[in-house]
Amino acid sequence: MSPLLRRRDTTPRTSRLLGALLLVAATGALATGAVPTGGTADAAPAPRPPGLTPLDRVIPAPAVVRPAGGPYTVTPGTHIRVDGDPETLRIAEYLADVLRPSTGFRLPITDRGYGGIRLRLADGPHGAEGYRLDSGPDGVVVTAGKPAGLFHGVQTLRQLLPGTVEADTVQLGPWRVAGGTIEDTPRYAWRGAMLDVSRHFFGVDTVKEYIDRLALYKINKLHLHLSDDQGWRIAVDSWPRLTSHGGSTAVGGGAGGFYTKADYREIVRHAASRHLEVVPEVDMPGHTNAALASYPELNCDDVAPPLYTGIKVGFSSLCAGKDVTYDFAEDVVRELAALTPGRYLHIGGDEAHSTSHDDYVTFMDRVQPLVAKYGKTVVAWHQLSGATPAKGALIQYWGMDRTGDPEKARVAEAVKNGAGLILSPADRTYLDMKYTEDTRLGLSWAALVDVRRAYDWDPGDYLPDVPASAVTGVEAPLWTETLSEPGELEYMAFPRLPGIAELGWSPAATHDWDAYKVRLAAQGPRWEAMGIDYHAAPQVPWPRD
Repeated sequence: MSPLLRRRDTTPRTSRLLGALLLVAATGALATGAVPTGGTADAAPAPRPPGLTPLDRVIPAPAVVRPAGGPYTVTPGTHIRVDGDPETLRIAEYLADVLRPSTGFRLPITDRGYGGIRLRLADGPHGAEGYRLDSGPDGVVVTAGKPAGLFHGVQTLRQLLPGTVEADTVQLGPWRVAGGTIEDTPRYAWRGAMLDVSRHFFGVDTVKEYIDRLALYKINKLHLHLSDDQGWRIAVDSWPRLTSHGGSTAVGGGAGGFYTKADYREIVRHAASRHLEVVPEVDMPGHTNAALASYPELNCDDVAPPLYTGIKVGFSSLCAGKDVTYDFAEDVVRELAALTPGRYLHIGGDEAHSTSHDDYVTFMDRVQPLVAKYGKTVVAWHQLSGATPAKGALIQYWGMDRTGDPEKARVAEAVKNGAGLILSPADRTYLDMKYTEDTRLGLSWAALVDVRRAYDWDPGDYLPDVPASAVTGVEAPLWTETLSEPGELEYMAFPRLPGIAELGWSPAATHDWDAYKVRLAAQGPRWEAMGIDYHAAPQVPWPRD
């Protein structure tokens, strides 16, 4: 492990795991009646045997929890039962792949018999992503109206099993699921995480692993920041120097890289298998030095600047007065839209300080229709509100919690005129911000963002003059000016990312820091088993020996 990633707790991993399991056992034994998080219990719950994870100990917090009856134990005889739906079968195979290495059980998948773990699609009040989980001595049943809901229910089932279930070698068990019922639907449709692969490039395998981490907490959007001043990371056949030249470097002058179209399709395929939608971003008209360095004609003076490896912003701009700029934009949008089965395409639009206001408006007025032409919905950073957002556009607000900011009023006006709103306030959700002054990774221009600060706010009332009903969701960006290794991504994302995921999923009534930090602490053994290099934030009562 890099010295940058060494945690406060230097206890050997096996000892930490043992201590964690003892703590979970103790808390499970004491929790004889978990309070429903979004509803009321039908009856007083039965006492839980030691070692059981209470139904309400998961992240994100479920909408309704009703503990009742005895637990179900996964044994060598457990089957995973499905109906004939191919999506259900794929989710069952995913679940089996998670459980087999640590349990050592065969866990055959079948459409016959009774008991065991059953995954079923059925009409009901679940919506597109909700689910119901019923557990008792005879088995566990996860029911949903759509495959995405079934997949999310499986993530809850994972968290109800001991954290060691995530290990890739056989563990001791026992593998018990507390008895009762969970009924759950998300608060917001957009629950996103952004990964910047432009400042530093991360390969396909790293992105796929990050997707797997996101899926555990019911994130449903992966926003990929594919271009910036320091690098262009997606192949565009009609403009090949974007990658061969513009993708050749990174912050600090290190090696760059880019995704071929096959690479990108593999990321999209893997995300879809985890029920995440990829939202690609090509930032325009600013943050474009990699493109400007690749093609001189995109510059107003026809002179290509040198490649850039620093971290300053706001100095680059496509030439809004040239027709070739819009030929370029259309080619990029067309090729990226053809690669992307999802509904959205992000066109950036932030920090275009070298673009005059009139040129910015002209650029956005010409580029937004191109996104619609190729069948996608515009997403852009909140500076788009200074122009005229296209009908149905989503504005991603990254401003901060400070008074007198004129951009807030412009965003509110854009929302009033029909734009949707994604909240990514930098001083709450930017995962690249330092935890404390002593954090050796990350930046601090927005704020020091500790775990509580990332969690303890409400998207529903964050912006004045914006009604709660106008909020489409939340997103946690991870910028990579100071991050170049996969473990560094994990260290900055965990433990903050699960809290932002909860803000996106869970009812506002469940929001409580004191309760949340206990649930967050219980994730520690799981992350240990998964090999996640997380930050042991001192605000969280992590398990100890």
